[in-house]
Amino acid sequence: MPLHRPSSTAVSMIALSAALGLAGCQLASDAELESADTAMAEPVFVDLPEAATADAANWPAITPLPLDPQVEARIDEILAMMTVEQKVGQTIQADSGSVTAEEVREYRLGSVLSGGNSAPGPRPYADADTWLEAADEYFNASLDPTGVEIAIPIIWGIDAVHGHANLRGAVVFPHNIGLGAANNPDLIEEIYRITARELSVSGHDWTFAPTLAVPRDDRWGRTYEGFSEDPEIVHAYGERIVWGLQGRPGTDEFMAPGRVISSAKHFLADGGTADGRDQGDAQISEAELRDIHAQGYYTAIPAGVQTVMASFSGWNGVRMHGNQSLLNDILKDRMGFNGFVVGDWNGHGLVAGCSATDCPESFNAGVDMYMAPDSWRELYHSTLEHVRAGRISMERLDDAVRRILRVKIQSGLFEQVAPSQRPLANDDSVLAADEHRAIARQAVRESLVLLKNKDSLLPLDPGMTVLVVGDGADHIGKASGGWTLSWQGGDYPNEEFPAGQTILDGIREVVEAAGGRVIFDPEGDDDHDADAVIAVYGENPYAEFQGDREHLDFVPNGFDTEQLEAYSAAGMPVVSVFLSGRPLWTNPEINNSDAFVAAWLPGTEGGGIADMLFRTQPDFDFTGRLSFSWPASAVGGPVNRGDADYAPLFAYGYGLSFGDTQELADLPEASGLSAEDLAPSGAFYRLGQAVAPWSVQVGSGNSWSDAPEERLETEALTLGRTDRTAQEDSLHFIWHQAGVGVRLGTAEPQDLSREANGAMEISFRARGYNSRDTWVEIGASCSSTETCEHFVPVRITQGPWQEYRVSLSCFTEAGVDLTNTQAVFILRSEEESGEIGLGDIGLASDTDATQTCGDAR
Repeated sequence: MPLHRPSSTAVSMIALSAALGLAGCQLASDAELESADTAMAEPVFVDLPEAATADAANWPAITPLPLDPQVEARIDEILAMMTVEQKVGQTIQADSGSVTAEEVREYRLGSVLSGGNSAPGPRPYADADTWLEAADEYFNASLDPTGVEIAIPIIWGIDAVHGHANLRGAVVFPHNIGLGAANNPDLIEEIYRITARELSVSGHDWTFAPTLAVPRDDRWGRTYEGFSEDPEIVHAYGERIVWGLQGRPGTDEFMAPGRVISSAKHFLADGGTADGRDQGDAQISEAELRDIHAQGYYTAIPAGVQTVMASFSGWNGVRMHGNQSLLNDILKDRMGFNGFVVGDWNGHGLVAGCSATDCPESFNAGVDMYMAPDSWRELYHSTLEHVRAGRISMERLDDAVRRILRVKIQSGLFEQVAPSQRPLANDDSVLAADEHRAIARQAVRESLVLLKNKDSLLPLDPGMTVLVVGDGADHIGKASGGWTLSWQGGDYPNEEFPAGQTILDGIREVVEAAGGRVIFDPEGDDDHDADAVIAVYGENPYAEFQGDREHLDFVPNGFDTEQLEAYSAAGMPVVSVFLSGRPLWTNPEINNSDAFVAAWLPGTEGGGIADMLFRTQPDFDFTGRLSFSWPASAVGGPVNRGDADYAPLFAYGYGLSFGDTQELADLPEASGLSAEDLAPSGAFYRLGQAVAPWSVQVGSGNSWSDAPEERLETEALTLGRTDRTAQEDSLHFIWHQAGVGVRLGTAEPQDLSREANGAMEISFRARGYNSRDTWVEIGASCSSTETCEHFVPVRITQGPWQEYRVSLSCFTEAGVDLTNTQAVFILRSEEESGEIGLGDIGLASDTDATQTCGDAR
């Protein structure tokens, strides 16, 4: 289809209609005001600088449809029966990993979410039975009438961003970056209709989708969650995704069985932050904010999206969670949005003057429901106190609760039975149905972008002998990326995707049916004689902030891509299937490939790759076109269509079809990066993840084992995740006996002698959770047949996070051979029990030229 960027003027003149209308504010009753300790204090707002204050007159006005008088009358009746405590509870969303069903009943919470690692049970994902058991408990608890005049059902949300990927056995679709390359609005609506149906199998009411970000710097770790660097595709997709999830307003399909509540996110400009930093600051003009980053909302809001999620990020120095001009004046008033605004994971705590447990500023700015996963209890109490003191007015509280109730009523939650008793619940015929898998396979085919096809190598003859190499060929987890089974994705066995097919199996299915032969050598180390080589490799899974990068150079992992040249030299043509969540500088790999396919993150239907490599149907062709420009340099930085200095390797909209015969000249292989750019960062554990070659291990003495990605609980210790500056960016370590510990170890000893001689220190952040300080021992060890470790005492103070340091020279002087470092960081304690947060572990320069070897006891 022709591609045109809509101007702001054109958008403002589009005939927009909304499913939700304007609402007045419901004032508190006299009884409520008497029951609250209203000191009539001034409401708490964030003072916005002019650069971060939007002018509503410059934005398109969206005329909403009238409200349903019956719904509004019902809201009036419910509000009149609710206590102030209930109302505050409705504005709080807790994570299922941090709240019990009894607490939902006690605090009358409005919502529960399951974060990417918070499925019920021992794993970060679960089967339908396990999900439904938890869903029933929460739902039934919320409807317990004990102690209240009226009970309000909860709404349960989850991130189903490319299918219901936290449900074992569900279809996992290509990530949004691939769906943007497909540029097919009809297909996108079908994908999200299927996602809604599979969410209904596990009893969920709400998904935090669609992501309407317009990523402008591919170094951002969430680039793959965006459809395009340019707003045209995002604008076209916004309404279709909402319709797919919720059904079309005004029809019988709206919120019918098999539909779920949608949430447009993240408002606003999460894809426009400086240097592509997650949770960063979009330092851009209001015109760019409006004309590029808001485009998806211009269609999603008229389509009836019922919730909008505020962004972690900021605009010109002000966090979105505290920007009243955008959340209230633009989104709610100018754009006519009358659902409710939900925060992101403790995002309110990033607002100036706020913490995760106390932030009236965010509520007053327009966030109607706090996402307070592990901070919900303290936040509930502080918010209630702010209402009683008048810092949050009853008018504002009632407006937020009205919006929440409106969504719950319109979605039919008040008439719902327990989740396990609803239509489609635990229906095996729905989960990964043949129709669903067929649509996913179509999505894979249409998302692939052919960047090179020397001498028309593709399509391959399926009757030949094919050598398949690369760690992505037989690995559904790698092909699916982040937000798959767990938040960051991971090295899950293919058995955990019972309805999926690997790329390798898809190739085998086609080749063996045609009488050909497949040789699989994942590492490609052995000598083979084949007619062609298919190499499947690329990025390992990641999600937000852990996926942020300093540059765009592809660093091979799991498969040495230098072998591609050897295959060509041996007379075997090479097809590269490149798995990635963003365009990356891959000039050497492209040069050493006869055909190069940008496959993005295709998900569980690996057979879609084989469909295109072998053209299994005559009408199949490569129709995917780049929705992100491909970089000509590894240095990184914005490369977007329309830039004044636009000079990509492959431009926006590029992509070959089978019939195209143009040849690609050899590409330059100088990345543009210096040795300093490529040098290790000095981090050992950063943003919730150990930095290779180090891994998080638990144990004691000489017995240590790698800790699982999910929560670990034993009689001796508990190891989970906690938040310091970002979601689950630190370790939460609880021990129940002396001597057990957590460390960063490696199977291959590392040489840190240079760092030790260079006056470097081990730096880490920690906090205590008890009412007293906690003494721990910080150590390092080396690989030796004799005892080769040393510890120094450090006192971890109770309260906020603090930085602690220990000089590397403390260990070398004690006899630890850091030329063979086995564990670069060990934390243990002689105390019988304790609880600390631990994160951001790495090397730092000794700025005071003083050796630091722990604290005096």
